[in-house]
Amino acid sequence: MREQLLKALTLLVILGILVACTCTPPATPEATDVPPEPTAVPFRVGFVTDTGGIDDKSFNQNQWEGIERAAKDFGIEAQFIQSDEATQYEPNLTEFASQGYDLVVASGFFLGADTAKVAELYPDVKFTIFDYAYPDPSLPEGTPGRDACIPNVMGQVFKTDQAAFLAGYVAAGMTKSGKLGYFGGAKIPTVTIFGVGFQAGMEYYNEVHGTDVVLIGWDNETGEGLFTGDFVDLTKGKESAESLFDEGADIFMGVGGLIGSPGFDVARERGGYGIWVDTDGYYSVPGVEDVILTSVMKKMDNSNYAVVKDALEGTFKGCTNYVGDLANGGVDVAPYHDLDDAVPDDLKAEVEDLKAKIISGEISDTGCISYPEYCPGGLYE
Repeated sequence: MREQLLKALTLLVILGILVACTCTPPATPEATDVPPEPTAVPFRVGFVTDTGGIDDKSFNQNQWEGIERAAKDFGIEAQFIQSDEATQYEPNLTEFASQGYDLVVASGFFLGADTAKVAELYPDVKFTIFDYAYPDPSLPEGTPGRDACIPNVMGQVFKTDQAAFLAGYVAAGMTKSGKLGYFGGAKIPTVTIFGVGFQAGMEYYNEVHGTDVVLIGWDNETGEGLFTGDFVDLTKGKESAESLFDEGADIFMGVGGLIGSPGFDVARERGGYGIWVDTDGYYSVPGVEDVILTSVMKKMDNSNYAVVKDALEGTFKGCTNYVGDLANGGVDVAPYHDLDDAVPDDLKAEVEDLKAKIISGEISDTGCISYPEYCPGGLYE
């Protein structure tokens, strides 16, 4: 009896253990239990303007438009910082570099020294700068980029004299007074190059046609000209245009972003024409359609787009320069738009022929070979 009781108790213990035990196999870990993949950090581009501002209808705006287009097409992140004074250039560049942006874009010549300093401090960040090429012997002793290129910086320079040459030629063919006018914002190579090419094109027209058209406001021989001293004072821009027309000019070109815009009102009042720079002013400067003859375009949006693409795809090359010219579409003259009927057909044909000769190399000197001191470096080496 006792033996049977022990057996019964043993059986009950075994059954209790079986009941307490789950027969369900171990659960397969759910997807939520797997550590998430790290989120990819977006490719980031930072743009630092000069004091002309992001909405200058010209220099800065055109560069930013190229970055915006790249951001849309490639799904990257893009931000800009507007510089209100020169002392902000270095801290603004540092702001993007210190945050680990992949590419920092400096808008132009005035940022050359600061870009070199910041780029040296952040060698893992890529930099590109407009209208500037390293080495630049004019930089102070000890400044990075003075004696050698900078491995993480790519320059973007433009043979603007080629397009300005064409504009000078057509302006010389359109003037009734025999006088053209030029003024700039500051006497720096990226501004004076427009005058260099403009005068060279005018003189080529004189040579071909036996005329004696003259340029007021710039002289290739002396390097003297008319400059407002900044890129924001519209009153100075208007006064400069008025002084050119007072001296007899009937076609003017103002080089300095928005400071050139008041000149179109002056041209309208005086019965003349104006020429815009950097972008096609017919579209970027409202209200000038009836007096804008053409524009000397630097297609900085296209070059910026290309450089951003290279940086994104890993083909960015420091110590090199993008060189925009007529052949690759980096520079050009805009259509005559509403004034197309006013420009004689034979003059249009001559301009197109000149363009073809510049592209082929038959015409090699459009100003900057003869007067390199008034043009940016990195163009014709």
